[in-house]
Amino acid sequence: MTTGPGYPGPGEYLGTDRPASGSSAAEYTTAADVEDQSVGSLLGRVTSDLSTLMRQEVELAKVEIKEEATKAGKASGMLAGAGAVGYLVLVFLALALMFALDQVMPIGWAALITAVVLGIIAAVLFVLGRKRFRQVNPKPEQTVETLKEDVQWAKNRTS
Repeated sequence: MTTGPGYPGPGEYLGTDRPASGSSAAEYTTAADVEDQSVGSLLGRVTSDLSTLMRQEVELAKVEIKEEATKAGKASGMLAGAGAVGYLVLVFLALALMFALDQVMPIGWAALITAVVLGIIAAVLFVLGRKRFRQVNPKPEQTVETLKEDVQWAKNRTS
């Protein structure tokens, strides 16, 4: 067995980090412990350690995703609140326009003019939205093209 700088001596700890506080001394791996074990048991320990590590990583990912989902939920709630308040602002602006026009004409005509203005705005937004919606292509063109290339490549390799 080699000893010296960078190599553990008999009975010395092999790991770079000590186990978490509260861990038993049995969790420390020493050179003597490794020498006395079979390759099968060492592989079993490594497999067990990797399995534990993967479970811990999955749990960490779950916690992080839950935290991010909570943040996203709160942000969505705030945006929904902003949308509702924005809608009320639009209603009150329409009422303000109507009452302003009421100062120079009957309220019925003021309400009708306000409704026509809002209708024109809605129609313009509808036409623009429909135009953009027609430009949306739900088919992933690049992916379809690369899949066709992959199929062609596979056919050429097998023939």
